[in-house]
Amino acid sequence: MRILLSNDDGIYARGINLLHDHLSQTHQVTVVAPDRDSSGVSQSLTLHRPLRVRHIDAHRILIDGTPTDCVNMATRGLLPESPDVVISGINHGANLGDDVMYSGTVAAAMEGRFAAPLSIAVSLVGSNHFESAIRVVDQVLAQAQPWNANHGRVLNINVPDLPWNEIKGIKVLELGQRGVGQPIITEQDPRGITRHWIGKAGKGFGVDFEAISDGYAVITPIHTDLTDYQALSAMKDLFQ
Repeated sequence: MRILLSNDDGIYARGINLLHDHLSQTHQVTVVAPDRDSSGVSQSLTLHRPLRVRHIDAHRILIDGTPTDCVNMATRGLLPESPDVVISGINHGANLGDDVMYSGTVAAAMEGRFAAPLSIAVSLVGSNHFESAIRVVDQVLAQAQPWNANHGRVLNINVPDLPWNEIKGIKVLELGQRGVGQPIITEQDPRGITRHWIGKAGKGFGVDFEAISDGYAVITPIHTDLTDYQALSAMKDLFQ
């Protein structure tokens, strides 16, 4: 298969390079990824400046933009052929519950849904056992055929940071939620200028978080339709 790899941790991150080395043994793999860590940028596009593209080698392209920029440009002119699969990751850290709203990893896979029948975001809930996440990706790719007609859907995969023989299995579950994040962190730099940092994310709860804690990998099919269908009819009664 022709596989496009991207991420939000940057082209030099360990996760994407381990996945590239593994998949390129049996597939035609191209990496198009940001030149730096772009975590938390969500679906942002760079619209107010040109983007610089650099070919590191025959199979790796670096762009000074966001994850969405990378997949957009790769599938709309940089690559000679459309990919069969787009994979974003392996991310260093979880993308569970509400994380998908902020995640550059998930955003790259969302952009990939326009170009490929199968688009995947994959995250390791930690930074050690990337081989376990690779094993889950292999299993998903082996079952890719049933998804070939499902443009518009993304598979969001999270894998516990455990050796493969300690992972209990794979569960397909809905997204959980995170509580309200901690307050901002305010400090002064050495020149006396006040600086602010976003506080730590809130505690996660829900079946996906629970499954990860119990040692299961989790796959959640997601899409971009944010319509609140429960409220739709009530709103129509008020305004139509």
